Amino acid sequence: MIGEIKRFLRDDGAIKVSRSLKELNARIKETQKHFLTTKGKELTVEELAKELKVTKEDIALAIESANPVESIEKSIYNSKEDKEIGLVEKLSTNKDEAEILTNKMVVKDLINELQTRDKKLIMLRFFKEKTQSEVAQILGINQVQVSRIERRVLASMKIKLMGAS
Repeated sequence: MIGEIKRFLRDDGAIKVSRSLKELNARIKETQKHFLTTKGKELTVEELAKELKVTKEDIALAIESANPVESIEKSIYNSKEDKEIGLVEKLSTNKDEAEILTNKMVVKDLINELQTRDKKLIMLRFFKEKTQSEVAQILGINQVQVSRIERRVLASMKIKLMGAS
């Protein structure tokens, strides 16, 4: 029974990978080995895809599926502090994800309450990163008007935001 469990883990690994991906990975390794010995170079993903008549995505998936799974609890070395830390600590952003999401939702709601022209102006200025002059040209108004509208809309949004908190 222990032998069967060891075989299962060795052959299937911690994550189940389809037989077709395993077979494609074997064909990739065989093709790479052949080209390396005959031509002295490895093929790119695009060249492998053409050679094996599959998509680049399939090649990438097959190659990636052969990589071992790493635990997020794995210890890694942190040279700045000269100590080992867990991978999960290294990946942590130290940002409050819930607060970021809440802020995005509030801003979206505030923008959706705006009149059409004001909404377009805010979207162009802050999400499309257009200059006031570019926005003026798009909306058919002048840059000074864009500046005034922008200031008024942002002040209004700020008041609504402060009233909600």
